[in-house]
Amino acid sequence: QVELAVEFAKLDPEARLPTQGSAEAAGWDLYALEETTVVRHKSSLIRTGLATAIPSGWEGQIRCRSSLGKKGMIMPNGLGTIDADYRGPVGVIVVNHGSEAFEITPGERIAQLVFARYERAEWQIVDELDATERGEGGFGHSGRG
Repeated sequence: QVELAVEFAKLDPEARLPTQGSAEAAGWDLYALEETTVVRHKSSLIRTGLATAIPSGWEGQIRCRSSLGKKGMIMPNGLGTIDADYRGPVGVIVVNHGSEAFEITPGERIAQLVFARYERAEWQIVDELDATERGEGGFGHSGRG
C-alpha cells in the first residue's frame, strides 16, 4: 500500500535511486555518486546525483546510517531536512569523528531518507504562557543528565 508518491530525477546518469533494505524499513538508502575522502575532524558534502519533489505537507529527513556512525561518520546537525518546495540537488553533509580519513566509494550507502508529515503553524504572540508542572526546567532538570 503506497501512502506517498515522491518524484526523483537523476541529475547524473550514474546516480542510484533510493532503495529500502527490507519491506518494513522506515528509511530509503541514499547512495554516494562519487568517491570522496572525508578528512578526520572535517566535514564534506556527499553528492547523490538526485533531485526530488516531495509533496506539500511532507518533508524528507536525511539521517545517519548507524553503520557509518559506528565508524565516526555522523551528520553535523544530526538530521537534514529536504523541504517540499526544494528542487535542487540532494546532498548529505557528514563529519568524520574517526581517528583517520574515511573513504567513501561511488554507490556506497551514505544516509537514509525518511518521509514525515508536518503541520503548518501560525505564531500567536501572548503576554504570558500557561503554567505546567515542569515549568522552566530544562537541560537535565530531571536529574538524569
